[in-house]
Amino acid sequence: MTLEPIISALVTLLVVVDPLGLVPAFLGITSDMPAQTRRNVALRACLIAAAILAGAALIGDWLLGALSITLPAFRIAGGLLLFSIASEMVFGVRTGRQSRQAEEAIDERARNIAAFPLAIPLLAGPGAITATVLLAGRAPGDPGQLGILLGVIAAVFVICFVTFLLAVPIGRMLGHTASSVLSRLLGVLLAALAVQFVIDGVRAALAS
Repeated sequence: MTLEPIISALVTLLVVVDPLGLVPAFLGITSDMPAQTRRNVALRACLIAAAILAGAALIGDWLLGALSITLPAFRIAGGLLLFSIASEMVFGVRTGRQSRQAEEAIDERARNIAAFPLAIPLLAGPGAITATVLLAGRAPGDPGQLGILLGVIAAVFVICFVTFLLAVPIGRMLGHTASSVLSRLLGVLLAALAVQFVIDGVRAALAS
């Protein structure tokens, strides 16, 4: 078994979910909470988001078939969506949008901020769900590849949980400038991955 599918899935999901980029939003949402409550919120949010992406990996292909959507068409559409998210990261739009979503949730006194806006849409948003379905579609019917993807999803949200636990020192260490530069670099990488998804979709469509 090669490391290529593991590395590809891990990099794709880490870039899309962007744990470091979510640190300011997490701190803003949980700023008035004690440390223990903040840890509980982080754990619950990561578990909910992991369950959502695992569900997308397991039934995403079936759902596409039920809706009569071909995988090449979804690859092209998903690649375009991921490219849109990447452009937001490169031009600094995504962080502002995440902060606004967090503020709106606080203003509306959401009953469970672990579910909204942390799990949805910040951790398991449209981009992450799309990327998961695309990754699962690379090896349809292969339990081994699906198991790898589920393991990668678990690893990604373990990383997210640890990042949230260290959110205060990470936010202090990175500062605004370093966080902004990192987000833009990851955006460029995600843009390249998105273009690759579109190319794969076009090739598959032409071949069929």
